[in-house]
Amino acid sequence: MGGVGAYAAEQLARAGIGKLTLVDGDVVNATNRNRQLLALCSTQGRPKAEVMAERIRDINPEIELEVINRYMKDDAIIELVSKPYDFVVDAIDTVAPKVFLLYYAKQNNQRIVSCMGAGGKFHPEKIEIADIAQSNHCRLAFYIRKRLHRLGVFDGITAVFSPEPVDESAIVTEGVNEQNKVSNVGTISYMPAAFGIFCASVVINGLLETGRQS
Repeated sequence: MGGVGAYAAEQLARAGIGKLTLVDGDVVNATNRNRQLLALCSTQGRPKAEVMAERIRDINPEIELEVINRYMKDDAIIELVSKPYDFVVDAIDTVAPKVFLLYYAKQNNQRIVSCMGAGGKFHPEKIEIADIAQSNHCRLAFYIRKRLHRLGVFDGITAVFSPEPVDESAIVTEGVNEQNKVSNVGTISYMPAAFGIFCASVVINGLLETGRQS
């Protein structure tokens, strides 16, 4: 329920989705206020999943929510994606749990839309939706594909990504660890929102297409 996930969840709720599972173990931080829907002075320090649930219930009091306020990894992810969801939206920004979620969701034949890197991007009109095998010029997508290939997954995951080059000025070096430089990529306010909205559009159009076929 961060920069991308919260926007995706809200658009799904506003579109009339009747049941959502919200997952996030983090709390709102002051550093989130440049880009995250839930980040306000009044919500600082509160669990993101709970704040998102309150907001969605204020949009649609009749919606059915499952709120999971915990950091998901390993067996918890396997259990989560074994449930019969219509769609899984991946808005994780850390490589290891992201790959774990995508792999096991794919193993359970879930329909998945996965958000790639929004950091350092400025032009929402360059965002693309394609199978992850066709994602390009995105560093996060490159690492995700590489790890998924080791697990035998090459396609079948819808990716929201931007091939827009990242300017070096957007990369901030924060220190050096034993292996290499530790850096962070700055994110402009509107790009995570745009990525989240694109993710929601994949879900809505996928559900509508399923409805037309049934």
